[in-house]
Amino acid sequence: MELTLFGPLRGVTGAKTVEVEFDGGTARDALWAFVDRYPRARDQLFDGAGDLRPSVRLTRDGERVDPADALAADESLTVYPAMRGG
Repeated sequence: MELTLFGPLRGVTGAKTVEVEFDGGTARDALWAFVDRYPRARDQLFDGAGDLRPSVRLTRDGERVDPADALAADESLTVYPAMRGG
């Protein structure tokens, strides 16, 4: 699966887009596959209990995706992590 990343996630990966091994499942599953490959991204996406941070936004083809929504392995996901500052 291809993920397009924004904000501090690019610092974790060193790239705007990355490929992760993902056989299909939920958007949350895709994010965990991403974290498996890039463990430093965990705290930007998930809280200490393993729940997706409420400020993380996900889109597919420009449309908002819920973490429980199903995704196929060949789809692309865009990830907007929690942003800080003001």
